[in-house]
Amino acid sequence: MELLLGLSAIMIVAVLGGSLMCFPALRDAAIRGMQRQLQSACGAQRRIGASGRDALVVMGANGTSIAARGWSWARSNRLVIGLSAVAVILPVVGAVLLSMTRPMAGFEDKAEVRDPVLAALLDGEHLVPPPALPPEVFVTAELQAERPEIASASRDWTLMDGEFRQRILVLFQQMSERGYELALLEGYRSPERQAQLAAMGPHVTRAGAFQSYHQFGLAADLAFLRGGKIVISERDPWAMEGYRLLGERAEALGLTWGGRWKLMDFGHVELRRAGVLGRK
Repeated sequence: MELLLGLSAIMIVAVLGGSLMCFPALRDAAIRGMQRQLQSACGAQRRIGASGRDALVVMGANGTSIAARGWSWARSNRLVIGLSAVAVILPVVGAVLLSMTRPMAGFEDKAEVRDPVLAALLDGEHLVPPPALPPEVFVTAELQAERPEIASASRDWTLMDGEFRQRILVLFQQMSERGYELALLEGYRSPERQAQLAAMGPHVTRAGAFQSYHQFGLAADLAFLRGGKIVISERDPWAMEGYRLLGERAEALGLTWGGRWKLMDFGHVELRRAGVLGRK
């Protein structure tokens, strides 16, 4: 605030100086006003005494002489003063405009979608989440062996961030067009559940409570649905080709894909934002 006030004061002084230099009528009016103020001050001092009057007259004469010499110098150096005023004003105006256009905290790193077709999908009519799958789909022998914690996971689409939800639904649509039906294994994850999963070991997750984008509704774990069953096996060539395609499409939508991590998680996608500290 103090810096802004200081810059504003400099700008005001520069503008006034430039105006007096460039507009003779304004300059003459200012001189006449100063002279009237000096004459008024002289009149007041006359009532004080002769010695005070004489001193004031001398001061007035000296002041007028100094002002006259100053204006003479200013008239002969108009170009220099004008350029100096511009040099002072432009940075101030630029700083003010920059502060007005700077994004709000928390949205600086908003993922960009460069593909105009995908951008149109995201900006158009909002997609609706698919019908919920029956609970028994998530308690099969394969899932119990690979991901036993999935049975108690949240698959409530309304708990997910709105923008992230739309990107995931576009991903669902695009994968379906390529012959892969997707299923949401887990979306929002409470900090208590995150802590419980972290306690199971790094093979489940290395993130504690509030260290995962799941806690902010900005991450999801996805899998494929084939013949009414969830397929997550990385030993299935069909599934692995689907994961490759999933990663390609997710990244085109501005999402981060877990398949590129050192500890790979092929079905994990998240929407990263500045100010949200987290990982898988």
